[in-house]
Amino acid sequence: MDWTSIYLKTSDLNVFILGTGEVATRRANRFLDHGANVRLAGNNLSPEIENKGAQLFSTRNVDELVEWCDVAVIASGDEEMSDYVSGLAGDKLINRADYPLKGNVIVPTSFNIGGVEISIFTNGKSPLMARQLRKKIQSVITEEDILEIELQSYARVKLKEVSENQKQRREYLYMIFEDETIGDLICNGKIDEAKKYIDNLIKGIE
Repeated sequence: MDWTSIYLKTSDLNVFILGTGEVATRRANRFLDHGANVRLAGNNLSPEIENKGAQLFSTRNVDELVEWCDVAVIASGDEEMSDYVSGLAGDKLINRADYPLKGNVIVPTSFNIGGVEISIFTNGKSPLMARQLRKKIQSVITEEDILEIELQSYARVKLKEVSENQKQRREYLYMIFEDETIGDLICNGKIDEAKKYIDNLIKGIE
């Protein structure tokens, strides 16, 4: 498999989407929710993405739209137009919803639990199974897992304030993760108490 997962910062990125159907609207929503500037070429926009700032253009403007964009998303049933836009985009980032492996960017199925985003990519073999795997993963991640992430983040920040030794910080993070008292506090939703407990543990660092 010659694909690798990577997260792209999309705030203020210019994204052109060829198409205005269901798939195009989903792609637009994804990019708009993460701060991108989105323009679409097609027939009409859904009120949802229009209210978020998406702009509609005619397919007659695709040359200008491709020149404007940083990312080109092809989500149209017009194969001839899709191939034209793909060729026009050249070395730019291209996501092809019609033939994903023809592009150089994949937009995988993803979901958020708390502050955690999880993405699933089946190498284009089965979008259906990607959705099924998503359901399975969602069913096993608990609220306690999310709270543990919050505490680990809190501990990392605190540890960096008192120790420059990366190995020592890592050892403390494992100790905090395995601490039964912290586990009990998490189960009871007592996050503030857990943070105070962590503060006391960290005070012992020399």
